[in-house]
Amino acid sequence: MAKYKSDQPRTVKPATYRMLISSDVIDGIYEKILHKMIVEKRYLQPNCTATALAKEIDTNPRYISAAVSLRFGMNFSQLINGYRVREALYMLADRQNADMQMAEVAARAGFASRQSFYSAFYRAYAKTPKQYQAEVRAKQAGKHKKNKHNDEH
Repeated sequence: MAKYKSDQPRTVKPATYRMLISSDVIDGIYEKILHKMIVEKRYLQPNCTATALAKEIDTNPRYISAAVSLRFGMNFSQLINGYRVREALYMLADRQNADMQMAEVAARAGFASRQSFYSAFYRAYAKTPKQYQAEVRAKQAGKHKKNKHNDEH
């Protein structure tokens, strides 16, 4: 049995309203979402919801949902968690963060709880953040040894 329920299929209900929104409107919302995520890193804030984002870009949550589904091929939660997990990857790989607790990594990446962080991370990489960090540390230690050995010759 899967620890984080990543193997369970989700039911997808067809959203007929998506077909009623023009592609120009969807493209505009898509561009605004990209700006909010990439430039502003809005995903780092735990209160980043489709409703909050819709207010920020002057649209409605259904349009946000439609744009995310049609342009990113996922739901809003998956999009946000993807950005957050990638942010956590950088933190976990950075040697300067070696002593950082997982709850702090989760909070800095925008997760509301350590459990939601672990769940999203496991769903994305089939390992826990601690396991990932240990693998990265081992690789870094191996590279450090090789570089040190090469410097001696």
